[in-house]
Amino acid sequence: MGFTDFVSGAGLTLLNNWVKTRSYIVGYSPSQADVKVFQQLKTPPAPENYPYAWRWYNHILTFEPEFSTLPGDPTKEYTAYGPESAELTVNPAKAPAAAEDDDDDVDLFGSDDEEEDAEAERLKAERLAEYNKKKAGKVKPAAKSLVTMDVKPWDDETDLEQLKANVLAIQQDGLVWGASKFVAVGFGIKKLQINLVVEDEKVSTDELQQKIEEDEDHVQSTDIVAMQKL
Repeated sequence: MGFTDFVSGAGLTLLNNWVKTRSYIVGYSPSQADVKVFQQLKTPPAPENYPYAWRWYNHILTFEPEFSTLPGDPTKEYTAYGPESAELTVNPAKAPAAAEDDDDDVDLFGSDDEEEDAEAERLKAERLAEYNKKKAGKVKPAAKSLVTMDVKPWDDETDLEQLKANVLAIQQDGLVWGASKFVAVGFGIKKLQINLVVEDEKVSTDELQQKIEEDEDHVQSTDIVAMQKL
């Protein structure tokens, strides 16, 4: 039979009953069986209606960053798992008790469920703590922008090579100069058009323009022609 769709209440009830006595869909540790079933659930099961499925869902959620590394066959569909699937293994914590005494199937005080809930919450907390620790240790790449800037000279007698040299002499952390060229403006005047990459948190383009315009002997003005986030 296996699992059916989890859109209907019947499908969710089937899952809820299945994980009532199991920590995982198959065996004793998370596997591709849990991944396949988990991925079919577009939203978490409602805890008031499907408490065991909700508990299982939140526990498996803590393994999400490691889904691709979990053991099992990723080509199997989720319908290959569930009731009456020949390959399924029942968690031993419940199976021996059922074999020894059928009365154990009825828990009048809910103690087993409470213990399972507590264990699931403990495992969830441990996995979340481990995941957050790994995440915190990763350094995010700095936000960068590719900028094209025009540097305009005073007139056709301005020494453009010296103007360019003065621009490139400006160095600071987070600034990398790129390719440049002289572009004709008209009346024999050319401007310097130059590309640069800046780290957004370290370099202000407004302040950089001000530094370039301090070269009053060569620079009349500057303009940002284009800016693109990398």
